[in-house]
Amino acid sequence: MSGFLSSSIARKVAMALSALFLIVFLIIHLSVNITSLFSEKLFNELSHFMGTNPLIQFAMQPVLIFGVVFHFVMGFVLEIKNRKARNVNYVKFNGAASASWMSRNMALSGGVILAFLILHFVDFWVPEMNHKYIEFLPEDPNRYFGELQHKFVSPIRVGAYVIAFVLLALHLLHGFQSAFQSIGFNNKYTSAVKSFGKFYSFAIPLGFIIIALYHHFNH
Repeated sequence: MSGFLSSSIARKVAMALSALFLIVFLIIHLSVNITSLFSEKLFNELSHFMGTNPLIQFAMQPVLIFGVVFHFVMGFVLEIKNRKARNVNYVKFNGAASASWMSRNMALSGGVILAFLILHFVDFWVPEMNHKYIEFLPEDPNRYFGELQHKFVSPIRVGAYVIAFVLLALHLLHGFQSAFQSIGFNNKYTSAVKSFGKFYSFAIPLGFIIIALYHHFNH
């Protein structure tokens, strides 16, 4: 594995595959959470299934955690490698003339999103692990909706979520297309990928923002 990842092309492909994995996960995550806007019962049922299904808990969840860690570690590794690869002739290079601000600051937006993910884990994953595996509290299939609403009472926390998802949208605008390019996606589909990428990059973060704001103002 280390030999494979020593190649710059391999690192980019690995980064792209981890990005695509997380892109799919975001769709699933939003699909579950969006139900909280119109059906407390359905949200509780889906959350209970996700939280108690052994396949999800002991197979898919570790893979997800690994995917998140791998994606961000690889992103920072690529950023360091790219910086080292630049020679002194790049001092006069005008990055803004050939690349968007976001494409030149993916590490910055990625760092902020990583900080948000840590907050998200502290908000939801850690209490869940504490509930089930430390305190061994009895399982209540109707507890999830109330717990979700409680997390969005604080305007500071909601503000942090909104800012993080705005940055996620900007991150995805560049990252979505870049991921497909890195795995050699056929050029004839480029316009379709761009169009869907733009839609995805705005729709997914906006969905999460709406959820946070809805529960903040309706708790």
